[in-house]
Amino acid sequence: MSIRQIRQTGDDILKKKSKPVVEINDRIKTLIADMEETMNTHNGCGIAAVQVGVLKNIILVKPTEDGETYLFINPTIIEKSDDTNIDFEGCLSVEGKKGEVERPNKITVTAKNINMEDFTLTAEGFFARAICHEVDHLNGVLYTEKLIGKLYDQDEYIEEKK
Repeated sequence: MSIRQIRQTGDDILKKKSKPVVEINDRIKTLIADMEETMNTHNGCGIAAVQVGVLKNIILVKPTEDGETYLFINPTIIEKSDDTNIDFEGCLSVEGKKGEVERPNKITVTAKNINMEDFTLTAEGFFARAICHEVDHLNGVLYTEKLIGKLYDQDEYIEEKK
C-alpha cells in the first residue's frame, strides 16, 4: 500500500466522468488499498478513485472516525428522500475550504463489492451525505458547484461555528 497524491481543484481530471469497473484484478485491489491509506492519512471520511488520478467508478466512505470503511464499486443512487438538510462539507481535493451543501437525508445506493457481487444499501444523515459527495466526484462534480452561500477558508469556518 502507498499514499497517493490527491488531485486538487483546477486539475482537469476532477471534471471528468469516471468509467465502470468491469473486473477486479491486482491493479484494482492495489488502487482500493492505496485509496484507503490515502484517505486515512489525510483524515478523510471518503475518497473517489478520480481524486488519486484514476478514472474508475470506485469510492470509499468511512462515516465514523473509528468505524468501518465501506467500498462501493460502480455505485448508483437509485432513491433519494424528498426531505433534505443543509450542512458544511469539505473535500480532500479542495484543501482548507468548507461550504454548505443541500443533500437528501436518506438515499438508497446499489453497487458492487470487492467480489463484484451486487448489493443495495440505505444510508441516512452524514453517511448519505458522504456517499452523495463521493458519487458526485465520479460524475466530475465538486461540492463547490453546489454551494449554498460562500466557500469558507477553514479558519473562517471554525470561527463562524464558535
